[in-house]
Amino acid sequence: MKATGIVRRIDDLGRVVIPKEIRRTMRIREGDPLEIYTETDGSVVFRKYSPVGELSRVSAEYAEAINRTSGIPIAICDRDSVVAVAGVPRKDYIEKPISNGLSGVLSTRRSYAREGSATQIKVTEQDGIVNYLSPIVSEGNVIGAVMSLKQEGKAPDGSEKKLVDAGAYFMSTQTEI
Repeated sequence: MKATGIVRRIDDLGRVVIPKEIRRTMRIREGDPLEIYTETDGSVVFRKYSPVGELSRVSAEYAEAINRTSGIPIAICDRDSVVAVAGVPRKDYIEKPISNGLSGVLSTRRSYAREGSATQIKVTEQDGIVNYLSPIVSEGNVIGAVMSLKQEGKAPDGSEKKLVDAGAYFMSTQTEI
């Protein structure tokens, strides 16, 4: 754990304010769920909660199923990082932060399709171009996305879009259980 040097007091309702600098650095937005852990040494730890991350095994299996049946490289992310991939090297994507461009697309709450080279969105700042993306929506909030990744010489087609849309719908139903 890294010390920040910031000290905050608990108010009479038991609340503590997380400083803006930490919220910005950790990409914590208003309304984001936080898990609270206690340590045996008396520490209290707040950790961002990711419903998609909780389903990483299901996400990985779903991505693998789409990739094996269609040959389409797939990535699944939450609002902060990539949680599952298939058809691309795991080490290049898993647990890496999503790109600012991808974060911006998620905030629009809409599907995205790559059209030409002018509108390319990367999965991470270093790797992968999104071919088609469908947001995972749970309780009215975008909590992540299922994406197909660019393959040389192939634009997203109807079947690819349907598979990704089905994946996003499936993931959203799993988070509402």
